[in-house]
Amino acid sequence: MLENLLSFFSFSEVNVRYVVLGSVLLSASSAIVGTFTFLKKKSLVGDAVAHSVLPGVCIAFLIMGDKHPIALIIGAFISGWLSMICIDYITKNSKLKEDTSVGLVLSVFFGVGILLLTSIQHSGNEEQAGLDSFLFGKAAALVGNDLMVFAIVAVVLIAAVFLFFKEFALISFDESFATVVGLPIKRLEFILTTLTVLAVVIGIQAVGVVLMSAMLITPPAAARYWTDKLSTMIVLGALMGAFAGFAGAFISYMAPAMPTGPWIVLVTSLIALFSFLFAPHKGLISKQLQQINYRRKFTDENILKLIYQLGEKDKAFFSFRTTALISNHRLFAQKELKKSLKRLKNDGYLKNEKSAWQFTTEGYERGQRIVRLHRLWELYLTESLHIAPDHVHDDAETMEHIITPEIEKALESRLQKPKYDPHNAEIPYQ
Repeated sequence: MLENLLSFFSFSEVNVRYVVLGSVLLSASSAIVGTFTFLKKKSLVGDAVAHSVLPGVCIAFLIMGDKHPIALIIGAFISGWLSMICIDYITKNSKLKEDTSVGLVLSVFFGVGILLLTSIQHSGNEEQAGLDSFLFGKAAALVGNDLMVFAIVAVVLIAAVFLFFKEFALISFDESFATVVGLPIKRLEFILTTLTVLAVVIGIQAVGVVLMSAMLITPPAAARYWTDKLSTMIVLGALMGAFAGFAGAFISYMAPAMPTGPWIVLVTSLIALFSFLFAPHKGLISKQLQQINYRRKFTDENILKLIYQLGEKDKAFFSFRTTALISNHRLFAQKELKKSLKRLKNDGYLKNEKSAWQFTTEGYERGQRIVRLHRLWELYLTESLHIAPDHVHDDAETMEHIITPEIEKALESRLQKPKYDPHNAEIPYQ
């Protein structure tokens, strides 16, 4: 095991260098182009192109009589391009939607490709050996010539994205605005489509037509969970793709029975799954934690608001309030109420004696602010939006927890620091 590790990371073997560099270049460049396909919500198009290149590969083989790499790439490129033209034509000139057109073109082209591949395999031509690797890829068999082609294509893809970054970004997010400002939409679509087909055609040699769409879409989808900035998303997607390519090559080297291409896709999928679950702000678990924190904050602030309102009634804001009294005035789950009171004590907003609770200075100020925000928002709804006073309470119950200090100042300024809310209750100020 240790010997294999040292051998791999030393990159002393030529084949290891070819496989690692080829996998990294393919994965990273595919992710860069796939970012715009993903943002344009055309993820299935990449899948259609990947499956549609198979008949082009087979026809090129039949014409040349052998597996000439340039001929196979050209055949695959033409076939992929024809599939894109067919999808666009069917979508624009029929009642079928784009997803239906994609499925139709994918199945027809791939079906024709399988028929041609089967015919070639039964033709007796010895040169056809290994042609079926286009179905599932064969990254472990990459050689120096393949690496050179991959490097050239990767440079072309990266350079094109760099040159047309602003234009691609605009047509990806707002094609209508891009048309209004005079951008040549059809020309830009042509360039982006060409880059997508080119990335797919090169990538199928590593992971095959079946898995290529994952290489194109999964890294950008994973990167989207970590950022809202397009340039950062492209870089993250490329890094994730490159890591998956490296990891796939490493796993297949350490366990020779493991194919490189499928492992690249599996690692990419694991990265996407991790992003889906744990990415800050957008990850599923992060969202769940945020919701829990929001619920706790709302409960805490509702308790402080209630204690302040009880103080308004008897003009004694710092009197002790029993847990039973708090429960009688507002419905709280007893378990949640106890936890919230304990949190408020730990945070320095309340202090207690047995089962009675009293404001601290900080707790009084925070409770006062929640009441102020509630009443300001009610007044804003009635005066600015002309909503009846008996219809504003529920909305204010939510807004009081999320109004920022900036919005608070704007409300006070707009309403000219009012003294009373729509129900003639006094609006407290510090």
